[in-house]
Amino acid sequence: MKRFLAFAIFCLAISQISAQLEKPKESKKWFESISLRGYTQIRYNGLFATNPDLGCEQCDKSWGGNNGFFMRRMRMIFFGQISPRVYFYLQPDFASSASSSALHFGQIRDMYFDLGLDKENEFRLRVGQSKVPFGFENMQSSQNRLPLDRADALNSAVSNERDMGVFFYWAPKKTRELFSSLVREGLKGSGDYGVFGLGVYNGQTANKPEANLNRHVVGRISYPFAVKNQIIELGIQGYKGLYTFGSSQLSSGVGINEDKTYADERVAASLVVYPKPFGIQAEYNIGRGPEFDVLLDSITTQKLSGGYVTASYKFDWKEQTFIPFTRFQKYSGGKKHELDARSYDVEEFEIGMEWQPVKQFELVVMYTMSERRYEDFANQDNKQKGNLMRIQAQINF
Repeated sequence: MKRFLAFAIFCLAISQISAQLEKPKESKKWFESISLRGYTQIRYNGLFATNPDLGCEQCDKSWGGNNGFFMRRMRMIFFGQISPRVYFYLQPDFASSASSSALHFGQIRDMYFDLGLDKENEFRLRVGQSKVPFGFENMQSSQNRLPLDRADALNSAVSNERDMGVFFYWAPKKTRELFSSLVREGLKGSGDYGVFGLGVYNGQTANKPEANLNRHVVGRISYPFAVKNQIIELGIQGYKGLYTFGSSQLSSGVGINEDKTYADERVAASLVVYPKPFGIQAEYNIGRGPEFDVLLDSITTQKLSGGYVTASYKFDWKEQTFIPFTRFQKYSGGKKHELDARSYDVEEFEIGMEWQPVKQFELVVMYTMSERRYEDFANQDNKQKGNLMRIQAQINF
């Protein structure tokens, strides 16, 4: 009887253990999968400035004049894989500048979700406001970029690099992991925008409503590969659409098409040799778009072209990282998002150094030699030339 009772208790215990093992684990709540990171950039552009009239509206509103210390960005990024096939990303900026005299506004930069179309999420749809896949430097985060501002030539394509739309991306799992590691290891990667990308977006740039019935279409192919220790990435991209001007973008009296709408199209090529330890980043684009014509006092469709080359060398010393770099850029064309599609001719040479004493802090010192012609209806024959020292402190968290 005792043996039977002991056997029964043993069987009951085994069944209970088995039931516990088979009991499904509680799934994570969606909010337990969301993380927070961010960065802040503080700049000073006033050292050794030779021309207070030299500025760059698209670059940094603290260029020139009597400007002093300036908060360029204050980003907080909420992100997470909230289910096996849904990825969420929200990035507000609390240092947006409406003008050179109106600073530190809160504004959404990114708000999108990725929907995986297969188990490994190699095929995915990105829906919402996000970066338009045109230009490596445009997609590269300002947190990772070496020069303090993006080059005019490709950045003039998309103000703030973003727009509302739907984008399809594809990349094999291994390549997606490589894209992530290039950022994680401090090699100044662009992040994961796929080997192939195709998208449809409004075309009026970020945080602005659509203004015509046409949608911009963009396509990009970019492939990273290893040559011995070096990683090289080649890319080609292009977009096409129509851009419509709002009344706040136009001077009184400037000539413009009846429907205020112009062709907006470009193609570009990219070459990136990641800094292991020597690096090169080069891009060039051509196309056509709206540009102010001084002879006609009107906005007309004109050709545009330009690009840049950045060279860098990454080395570590006593657990600190140093990256000296230099960049030359050239651009001739209009900037559709500026007043009267302001006409530009830019030649600029920069030399600088990024210092990372710890992962959470970076200091960039850069000397800029710039020659810019930028003209609109009210400000014609405007050619500025000058040099300035630029300093940026960045906190990463």
